[in-house]
Amino acid sequence: MRQEVIILMADDDADDRFLTQSAFEDNDIANPIHFVENGQELLDYLHRRGKYEDLTGTALPGLILLDLNMPKMDGREALQIIKQTAELRHIPIVVLTTSKAEADILDVYLHGANCFISKPISFEGLLEMTRSLGDFWLRTATIPLRK
Repeated sequence: MRQEVIILMADDDADDRFLTQSAFEDNDIANPIHFVENGQELLDYLHRRGKYEDLTGTALPGLILLDLNMPKMDGREALQIIKQTAELRHIPIVVLTTSKAEADILDVYLHGANCFISKPISFEGLLEMTRSLGDFWLRTATIPLRK
């Protein structure tokens, strides 16, 4: 039996985190979802540093949902670091942001993002987006899972 895919969401907006988790639950997507609030916390989580040391030896997330505009370290910089790190670059990264700028879209794909999605403005849109994410990334695609 295959290990369950852990979702890690990096987003500084508490409402976006709550609504995204609610949308996954409403779509009966029961995968564990963990949250960090900025790019530095994302890297600490992935490297099991600081307050995430207790995760050492546990599975890495199989999917990262990444906001671009966050404090301390934004999603652009975190994306570049993750995709340049051999033990992390296999993790699919879905950029989930309010931006619709062509420059951002091109930039994140050039730096290795697997998908770019502009955040829906309604909860109904969020439900549809999380349903599509779940259908593709958690049911259709095969994701490499590692510790």
